[in-house]
Amino acid sequence: MKEHRGNKANLPHKICPVCGRPFTWRKKWADCWEEVKYCSDRCRRQRGGNPA
Repeated sequence: MKEHRGNKANLPHKICPVCGRPFTWRKKWADCWEEVKYCSDRCRRQRGGNPA
């Protein structure tokens, strides 16, 4: 994925399947954005359980 500089309004985003909140691309996810599903470690731990 190309590097995102400047206009943060154009960053890609996804919806967390656990809490339903939108979250945006982060530089640390640059190499694995396609595999990122959850907005946080908390939601990742709660997957399949009750919504946060």
